[in-house]
Amino acid sequence: MSDVQGKRVAVLVEKFYEDLELWYPVLRLREAGCQVRIVGPKAGETYASKHGYPCKSEVAAEDVRAADFDGIIIPGGYSPDHMRRCKAMVALVTEAGRQGKVLASICHGPWMLCSAKCLKGRRVTGFFAIRDDVENAGGVWEDAACVRDGNLVTSRTPDDLPAFMVGIFEALAEGPKR
Repeated sequence: MSDVQGKRVAVLVEKFYEDLELWYPVLRLREAGCQVRIVGPKAGETYASKHGYPCKSEVAAEDVRAADFDGIIIPGGYSPDHMRRCKAMVALVTEAGRQGKVLASICHGPWMLCSAKCLKGRRVTGFFAIRDDVENAGGVWEDAACVRDGNLVTSRTPDDLPAFMVGIFEALAEGPKR
């Protein structure tokens, strides 16, 4: 996957993330030669997954800029509900959207896209329980393993992770979309 080698990707973390939805992309991206940084509300903080698995943030959201990355991945679980309480995390996603950077979210991850106002008129999917939130934010809901609308890549559940990663790799290879 040399077409993504060297790409810079932020993976957001907060408490109660879905284990596979964070670690599968992190490991696949690193395997492909991407530079992955774990970004949380605080640098050096350890956040537990829904099942208690730890993930330590490398940098605080307030200490990075969208320009530092080619893409941002938002795992699901209940972490997006906590992420969107952090103004710096929402600002990072909002600015990345404005810059046409890859925004990839899975499961409840589109909650962050709702808060960052990135969904108006965009095709999107996620965990079925957040459909109303996505549509109320102006998104056009689709029930598919992976929905790609330009720089926006979304998926529903851990079962969709292989399709999600194909969408992420394609979007990263193509670069920013506005």
